[in-house]
Amino acid sequence: MDRIWKKRHWDDPEVVSAVSGGLAGALTATFICPLDVLKTRLQVQRTASVQYVGITGGLSKILHEEGFRGLYRGLSPTLFALLPNWAVYFTVYERLKVTFTERAAESGRNIPAPTIHMASASAAGVATLVFTNPLWVVKTRLQTQHMGLHMGRRPNGAMYKGTFDALYRIAREEGLAGLYSGLAPSLMGVCHVAIQFPLYEYTKKWMAQRNGPDGRKSDNLSATQLVCASAFSKMVASTATYPHEVVRSHMHVQGSGPFNGLASTCKEIVRHDGFRGLYRGCAANLFQQVPSAALTITSFELIARYIRERAEQR
Repeated sequence: MDRIWKKRHWDDPEVVSAVSGGLAGALTATFICPLDVLKTRLQVQRTASVQYVGITGGLSKILHEEGFRGLYRGLSPTLFALLPNWAVYFTVYERLKVTFTERAAESGRNIPAPTIHMASASAAGVATLVFTNPLWVVKTRLQTQHMGLHMGRRPNGAMYKGTFDALYRIAREEGLAGLYSGLAPSLMGVCHVAIQFPLYEYTKKWMAQRNGPDGRKSDNLSATQLVCASAFSKMVASTATYPHEVVRSHMHVQGSGPFNGLASTCKEIVRHDGFRGLYRGCAANLFQQVPSAALTITSFELIARYIRERAEQR
């Protein structure tokens, strides 16, 4: 085992970020999957045909009708997506943050740290979306196919046997347009991380300063402080940008393509459920996203810290 830590690539911050991000994302996805399934179903159900009511009632209904397996529908594509998603995201984010800071220093420009964090987070978000969007479409459809929804020209009921079957059938029946359905609201959702990560960095800095002169570096923050910083930043960002998730879920189910149907989907949701419909499932989302972000980011920080420390001790 010690030979692993002696390899030079553990000195590369991009490798550390990729491994830490991938492991943290997988751990989080498994932990919060039941709430993710419920949130997606709450998002796409209509007021006229409500099937799931509340968090406790919704989870109980899924467990009663579909068993324990029903709570983990869509976990496979989520893991397939999250492993590269967080690995790429954290790698690109950390690299851009350093690059933008160095170039600002070289040019003599005084660019505020929040601006650098916002630009890094946004660029990293776009980079990961292009790669993982087909898997998010599959995840949504696997999670909602037992609701009896009419999805385009497909009949009602369970249509897909699993992740690869869904990818193959969507690609064959709908082409790239189907695989990239909901890309537009996803791109709009990049502003989510543009809010979350600068706020997270600011909160970490504030906490480090509160720790006194010996704790000014974020590496010295405790696990509890990292959890609080990540949970707070995620709660603010999720609430501010939540409507794009509802629109995206509807477009995933409908298979309307990357950009086609964005305006019509928004109008349809408001027409049927009012503006309140754009926040359907928000409570379940917060119960899912806040601990999810806290677990993911805290795990990333602690895993990366552990890898760096082991590499230095080799």
